[in-house]
Amino acid sequence: MKDKLRGLYAITDSQLLEGGRLLPYVEAALKGGARLLQYRDKSGDAARRLREASQLAELCARHGAELIINDDAELAAKLGVGLHLGQGDGSLAAARALLGRQAIIGATCHAELQLAAEANREGASYLAFGRFFNSQTKPGAPAARPELLGQARAHFQLPLVAIGGIDLHNAGQLIRAGADLLAVIHALFSAPTAAEVERRARAFSVLFPSS
Repeated sequence: MKDKLRGLYAITDSQLLEGGRLLPYVEAALKGGARLLQYRDKSGDAARRLREASQLAELCARHGAELIINDDAELAAKLGVGLHLGQGDGSLAAARALLGRQAIIGATCHAELQLAAEANREGASYLAFGRFFNSQTKPGAPAARPELLGQARAHFQLPLVAIGGIDLHNAGQLIRAGADLLAVIHALFSAPTAAEVERRARAFSVLFPSS
């Protein structure tokens, strides 16, 4: 499992991927090397979310990637996939009890090592820090500096995720600072075609040095 917690972490956006783009664009990202895929949909359409998440789970299984559901432990449990929890989105410890020891459960830690310490104690699989750069998805999120990744590496053994305004121009500095995974939304899925999504995914993926 640990080898899957390194590389490109693609996160869906319901507006960027509307109009039938969700499945072809996600498959393109997976072909390009995305290791994790987070299904992020804040709508109240439970039936659609179950249908789409089920389809994404099949794509991830086909390409050897891991599906993570944003903020919905029940949906993650129903599909037997991972979960990402933001601050205020429920107890990580309760999610761990529900999903089991093997499930990938990530936690948003913003720019605070204290939040990371709490997530670490409660059984997180990875720690997500950011936003590192201006983010279209969460423009008001607390800002983090790349040095935070080095500080987190000194305290925690868990994989570290960087998120927030990451593109091909600034991604390298975050990897050098200690990021194991780069969470990318707009710089990946704002592409005009699925072929361009795959090209961008490959470009992100090759930034990670092979072990």
